[in-house]
Amino acid sequence: MQQLETLTREARALANGGVVPGTAEAEVARQLQICNACRYCEGFCAVFPAMTRRLEFGQADIHYLANLCHNCGACLHACQYAPPHEFGVNVPQAMARVRLQTYADFAWPPALGRLYQRNGLTLSLAVAGALAFFLLLTLVLTDKLFRVPTEVNFYTLFPHQLLVALFAPVFLYAVLALALGVRRFWREVTPGTGAPGAAVGEAVHDALRLKYLDGGHGEGCNNADDGWTLWRRRFHHATFYGFLLCFAATSVATLYHYLAGWAAPYDLPSVPKLLGVVGGIALLVGTAGLFWLNLRRHPQHGDAAQKPMDRGFIALLFFTSLTGLALWLARGTAGMPATLAAHLGVVMALFLTLPYGKFAHGIFRSAALLKWAIEKRLPSKLKLGDE
Repeated sequence: MQQLETLTREARALANGGVVPGTAEAEVARQLQICNACRYCEGFCAVFPAMTRRLEFGQADIHYLANLCHNCGACLHACQYAPPHEFGVNVPQAMARVRLQTYADFAWPPALGRLYQRNGLTLSLAVAGALAFFLLLTLVLTDKLFRVPTEVNFYTLFPHQLLVALFAPVFLYAVLALALGVRRFWREVTPGTGAPGAAVGEAVHDALRLKYLDGGHGEGCNNADDGWTLWRRRFHHATFYGFLLCFAATSVATLYHYLAGWAAPYDLPSVPKLLGVVGGIALLVGTAGLFWLNLRRHPQHGDAAQKPMDRGFIALLFFTSLTGLALWLARGTAGMPATLAAHLGVVMALFLTLPYGKFAHGIFRSAALLKWAIEKRLPSKLKLGDE
């Protein structure tokens, strides 16, 4: 009997474009059918014009639209069919549930994605703490922890070759895992679709501007209530560009080391230091702001299930910035070895969890934006009214 029920469920899913009745995908499909009949929110973001190009919603369409949604909340607070209406339309909540599932389903390998999804904050801090403790223990065993450094060169504490051997494989693994995950996602949502240059340019422009965090009217998202705020967009910008500046500082420092033979750390006004300080402060402000907004988030926006994952990523970015700036201030003091160990531990934890946490949302969302930029340039397949 159980086998018959399984076969029946699979047959229904096949008939519904892969959507299994009773799942999060099925709930998104139900709500989008209602939205397609109403279309009041058509100008709010890219989700609704993309929705109107479809009469039915298969699994690939739902995964695409869920990642195209930026969870700004505008449609929820504008919807006449939102709870407590009997239709119960809550697009941000329904999309958030599917979006969270896509992170796990498309992660590589999937088992690690599911593990991180369950308790992201605890795991992130535990990994960072464990790695920092290991590095501190190494300094204790080599009698370097409580010794005031005679040189400010970090490599007197941890040899450069050791750091490269530790961090390079982890970073390359994170890049590989993210690339394989988004490749699987792209193949599902855009089978056989090319990407013209104009579409790529538009997608990059929209991603860098965080266009769809403006609520569709330029006044921002809904966060704690039905009032609009641009702070979510601003804190995202500070976090994103702060992270990029810190990464750029590390990249320039790598070139300094291998091409010019200049060993870290560097002093102001060197390029790595300028990029690192500005990026670190922006990252610190951005993550603190995002955490504050996360605490005040309206419960009906539906991202409660992913809050541990969100907060884990925010915490790792915050402490990466905090320990990096503290390391600058601790140079030449007895606190430098411990601060360096803490910073390296947090950075390693960040790299280890990149493919299985909130960082993945930026990659998947960028792919969905590219899909929309391509799709909007193609003629509609509906041809309503044509004979």
